[in-house]
Amino acid sequence: MKTPISITSVASVSAIGSGPGEIWKNYKNNNHFLQKHNFEGNDSFGAFLPEELKEDLLNIRAQKSDFKQVDDSVIFAVHASRRAVESAGWKKGSDIGINIGSSRGATALFEKHHKMYVETGRVETLASPSTTLGNISSWVAQDLHSTGPEISHSVTCSTGLHAVLNGVAWLNSGMADKFLAGGSEAALTPFTIAQVQAMKINARKDAEYPCRALDLEKRQNSMVLGEGAAVVCMEAGLKDNAVALISGVGYATEVLEHPVSISANGSAFQKSMKMAMGSLSPNEIDAVVLHAPGTIKGDLSEVKAIKAVFGDQLPALTTNKWKLGHTFGASGLLSLELAILMLEHQEFITVPYISGIRKPEKLRNILINAIGFGGNAVSVLVSLP
Repeated sequence: MKTPISITSVASVSAIGSGPGEIWKNYKNNNHFLQKHNFEGNDSFGAFLPEELKEDLLNIRAQKSDFKQVDDSVIFAVHASRRAVESAGWKKGSDIGINIGSSRGATALFEKHHKMYVETGRVETLASPSTTLGNISSWVAQDLHSTGPEISHSVTCSTGLHAVLNGVAWLNSGMADKFLAGGSEAALTPFTIAQVQAMKINARKDAEYPCRALDLEKRQNSMVLGEGAAVVCMEAGLKDNAVALISGVGYATEVLEHPVSISANGSAFQKSMKMAMGSLSPNEIDAVVLHAPGTIKGDLSEVKAIKAVFGDQLPALTTNKWKLGHTFGASGLLSLELAILMLEHQEFITVPYISGIRKPEKLRNILINAIGFGGNAVSVLVSLP
């Protein structure tokens, strides 16, 4: 990489909480946070934010009259961004680049406005601006009083890690010194659940672990949708307060046979991981946090890609979707947060129903993967500062 990139803080909201102590505590146990819920007559699993965290989000809404009209995805991102910026020591009004994306965008608001249109033929005045993807970064920028560029995008489930790619590019170009990158998703809505069920990729079986992400022996798809947001503060150069370094990034797009397919050997993942590793040899990678959405084909193709890159000496493999669900555009950043926490605590977090995973003696370099509809893979390599 042209310029070393320091991650000076990370913050999130998800089913496992929001504070770093709480999050790490919940990663260290074998409990999952998936629950059955009735989505307007349709029962399905979901990973919801805890009630005490929802109270904090309601308080944020009450702070500004404008926040009453925005989607939950905006409020999730504001909460995480405030904590990340404070932890990094950035001041309000700083020149900060912001890129917080979302796969779905303002899902609940869009469904609400569309329902009103179908029933009355009218829409509210702010229906259009409140349902655009640009709302997330724009509102975070307003809340932080930042003066840098603000970008929002959707690259489906790899959206969050694409935001990190953009941050690296802005910092390497010298066009920004500080960059806030992340993803936010509030898609636990009846229509979104119905879409997942229509693709037959959702978990349908009551079990000790409803989502069997990374289990290559499962006979049924087991994806569970979750909600949440995660952001990282990135700065150019080696910073004394760095919690991790971005030492490599990779990306690739593969030719699709179907709009939601992935190649059997995960060719995009192979390319993105090799690019992110750069000159490092495979045995220098201690762990991989997989995308592993809990689908049969998705999990298997990613593991095949890892085996193609690493051969017989596989790094330790893990994922967090069995615990906090698949948060679409935020998922890559939540995986990045897990990698940073493992580096910080020097402890590898396992998947309880997977055996035979070798725990590394020391964690120095961890790869994080994400991929979305459209065959767009991203890999980010983080290392000890």
